[in-house]
Amino acid sequence: MLKGAVADEERRREARPLRKPIAPLVVGAIGVVFGDIGTSPLYTLRECFTGPHGLPLRPENVLGILSVIFWAITIIVTLKYVTLIMRADNRGEGGIMALTALASRRIGDPRARWVMVGLGIFGAAMFYGDGMITPAISVLSAVEGLEVIAPALGHFVVPATMLILIGVFSIQRHGTASVGVLFGPVMCLWFVTLAVLGAIQIAATPGVLAALNPAFAFSFLTGNPVAAFLALGAVVLAVTGTEALYADMGHFGARPIRRAWLFFVLPALVLNYFGQGALIISDASSIKNPFYLLAPDWALLPMVILATCATVIASQAVISGAFSLTRQAIQMGFCPRLTIMHTSEREIGQIYVPFINWSLLTAVMLLVAGFRSSSNLAGAYGIAVTLAMAIDSLLIFVVMTRLWRWNALVALAIAVPLIAIDMSFLASNALKIPEGGWFPIVIGAVIFVLLTTWKKGRAILHERLSQETMPLDVFISSIAANPPLRVPGTAVFLSSMPGRVPHALLHNLKHNKVLHERVVLLTLSTRDIPKVPVRERLRIERLDCNFEQFEAFFGFKEDPDVPALLEECGRRGYPFDMMDTSFFVSRETLIATVAPGMALWRERLFVSMSKNATKATEFFNVPTNRVVELGTQVEL
Repeated sequence: MLKGAVADEERRREARPLRKPIAPLVVGAIGVVFGDIGTSPLYTLRECFTGPHGLPLRPENVLGILSVIFWAITIIVTLKYVTLIMRADNRGEGGIMALTALASRRIGDPRARWVMVGLGIFGAAMFYGDGMITPAISVLSAVEGLEVIAPALGHFVVPATMLILIGVFSIQRHGTASVGVLFGPVMCLWFVTLAVLGAIQIAATPGVLAALNPAFAFSFLTGNPVAAFLALGAVVLAVTGTEALYADMGHFGARPIRRAWLFFVLPALVLNYFGQGALIISDASSIKNPFYLLAPDWALLPMVILATCATVIASQAVISGAFSLTRQAIQMGFCPRLTIMHTSEREIGQIYVPFINWSLLTAVMLLVAGFRSSSNLAGAYGIAVTLAMAIDSLLIFVVMTRLWRWNALVALAIAVPLIAIDMSFLASNALKIPEGGWFPIVIGAVIFVLLTTWKKGRAILHERLSQETMPLDVFISSIAANPPLRVPGTAVFLSSMPGRVPHALLHNLKHNKVLHERVVLLTLSTRDIPKVPVRERLRIERLDCNFEQFEAFFGFKEDPDVPALLEECGRRGYPFDMMDTSFFVSRETLIATVAPGMALWRERLFVSMSKNATKATEFFNVPTNRVVELGTQVEL
């Protein structure tokens, strides 16, 4: 009885969220979560009137666009993400991978489940395209303030942007813990500045507040539907970064993010957009850069510096998001193992993925050099964001009906308008494809092919390997009937198939004619939750002939660590002497064939990805001086 009560109390303690002071979490969320959407005022309103499909600069159009921007932010950010989608937390974690896991959890049909997972993976792939454009357009738009100070400085915009971005990506391997404490205060100062500059201009032209009335948005959209439809491609720039609200929920919690948005970030953004609108109405020539022209001349240089700091912070959040998404994809089996470095001993989320970091930097440099201005980049921006938003709407509908068991009519009444809005933005942004919108689509498609090829290839490899091995119980029975020579020590065989004999074990027995006194078969599995509670980490089974089957479970936001896992085994009564333990792993040499499974070009792609993947022993932190690799050749 006592043990049961203690176990129940431990379960309640793990399920109970830690109470932390909310004020630091709110400030932290302002610094990390809202960087992308918080720097959108730098270019959004300008693009509505100066972009490829810019509107005529008339007061009624300014009020109409302001009303559309306000209600787009209200519906998409406040109602859709902050109110609805942030309810769909996977044990406290958010993001498209977490939402995908939730949406596919109650689907029994394998084909329908794959459609849901495929949608989520495509949305994740589009995030990488967005992650390449965000740093480029954000920093470019901030540095372009130099042209407002002195037009002659325009030649330095691109080189200065490149130097700043190189600096941002170069410091990633050192982590951001040392400078991260500045993110919140700097972004708080940024939003206060946005609000003050906007409020001063609104006070001079208070009539602009009439655009808060949705009738202005309705009149604008219906009065000239073609022009309004074209303008949506620029309006969507105001809601870029909404995915970050949901993705970073696990870091700060839903309540701090909601409070930061409703009581601080949203009012600041609205004031600044409406202040820019008031300035444009009173002085049409300010449309060339209404954001910077809100500030008095003496404040231009400090504004450029502050805007650059804000865009660097926004870029940092996107880069960190790409690292986290990559780790989740690896853990869920959609990405080859890559080198992952932890940059902080205190924060488990502080990671650095060298391959992703330098790939992003290369793409960002090419974007800056190719497009050369934020206006040109705006043509490439938005298509990835709207695709991801549409996928989120579809997935949340599945969650509402399958997981939350809401009435189908209620779910449809919520989801259909959201999907209609997303598709309107997507259709308008589709017109940007020739102007640069093709870039994130191509990047997303390439990454989607890579992720799905790896997942399918691993499934085919698993099937081929399972055909060449045997059930564990049959193998142990044969060992009992004809015992081989047993040598001192413990042998740990890493296996991807519990209940089957690892190839490394068969090869060791075949070539060395011996077995260790103690044989441990270790399988590391990833579940569709962010973190696995300690009590559910291990499943241990003692078998005959001194064999033991260990299955360890990890969440998609955790890093498997074999030595730490063996220490946990010791605490549960299964001790390991690391100096007397050897680790055996299989190293497959893959050969692409025309056998049924995947197209030959995808098999060759899978083979290439496999060759460049980080070794399992390195990824799982297995001591290299205790590892024995045994090779095998597999035809796909």
